[in-house]
Amino acid sequence: METVDVASQRPATTGANPAKPAFTKKEYLIVFIFVTSLFMLWGIAITMGDVLNRHFQKVLSISKAESGLVQFSIFGAYAVMGIPAGLFMKRFGYKNGVLLGLALYAIGAFLFIPSANAESFAAFRGALFVLACGLATLETVAHPFMAALGDQRTSDQRINFAQAFNGVGAIIGPLIGGYFILRVGHGMENDLTSVKVLYAVIGAIILLVAFSFSLVKVPRLADPHAEADGAEDLRHIQQSGKTLFQHKHFVWAVIAQFFNVAAQGGTWAFFIVYGAEKMPGMSDERAAYFFSMSMFLMMMGRFIGVFLMRYIAPNILLAAAAVGNIIMAVIVAQSAGWFSFGALMMMNFFMSIMFPTIFSLGLKNLGKHTERGASFIVMGVVGGALFPPVMGLIADHDVAVSYYLPIICYIVIFLFGSRFSKVS
Repeated sequence: METVDVASQRPATTGANPAKPAFTKKEYLIVFIFVTSLFMLWGIAITMGDVLNRHFQKVLSISKAESGLVQFSIFGAYAVMGIPAGLFMKRFGYKNGVLLGLALYAIGAFLFIPSANAESFAAFRGALFVLACGLATLETVAHPFMAALGDQRTSDQRINFAQAFNGVGAIIGPLIGGYFILRVGHGMENDLTSVKVLYAVIGAIILLVAFSFSLVKVPRLADPHAEADGAEDLRHIQQSGKTLFQHKHFVWAVIAQFFNVAAQGGTWAFFIVYGAEKMPGMSDERAAYFFSMSMFLMMMGRFIGVFLMRYIAPNILLAAAAVGNIIMAVIVAQSAGWFSFGALMMMNFFMSIMFPTIFSLGLKNLGKHTERGASFIVMGVVGGALFPPVMGLIADHDVAVSYYLPIICYIVIFLFGSRFSKVS
């Protein structure tokens, strides 16, 4: 991986007080913009999976519990690819890690063509798995990559800023899926042909992005999570000799990320189902558009979170967001018309800062273990594979009642933010 002298990366000081750290550096700007765009690209893919969840229920005649296997295929790839992606990044650097992720993303998208021709749910799951291996690689690389583009003290802000554009992608995904996949009438066929064509176009676009990034020159970087705010702290980290799993805040970050993505995967998987079944007269297409609106709330939540982190500690903000979603989940489960549906949309607002903040807090002061740490936190995303099928079993009886389950997840996140995120 690209390295520079650590001392050259330490913030300048005036007297005893360190200078205010910059958000990023001028020489990193082009790379910063490109890496931020990657967050948007996997946001599109993840939320498109939730559209496919509903579409496959109808076109392939599967149950809600079976449709939860869409999320199992997507998030299960994170468990498989997390460590290999981290090892690849450590050996070949950030740039090659990004190119590998984009290549797998494109291959998975193109595999939708034979899957649609075969009208096979198993084949679609295989295509989604390959595509999601690309997403897992991008996430493993992009978070420490973004953290490396400046001072450690502003890494929370940078990652949350980039995740806001992940929110942009999450808005675009349901809009595309609702229009091209779930739309019925107006000359549109509600079958697998639209899925095949759409993913072929997506694959071509991802290949173009990969080619463009291959031409970008990446400056030499040092991961700021290997640094401390002062020389004394730096010597302490270098001499502590801790193994990765002796960093308790990291271990709790993996656990918190598991439950965070479990709640996220379940909430998103049955959002469209909830709208179609619990809101009178709401079609799948219209529910998908409301899903997109809720992703706008998520994007706004991340921008607001970046601002608030200038005044409120990230772990405290994380704990408060967890409490907010516990309240929202209870309201959703009551099936009280627009009041509950509005709470379902607001869950994405409170969810907004959770993934990037847990990720950033978990990487603090890991030093030489940063790349491996990022891999394990990405592997925590496997929670999104296990939770939706369980929620689906309950949703087959009452989709509203299934939203009690994410409360368990938010209790764990609250404990991480309020007690177990501090670096020892």
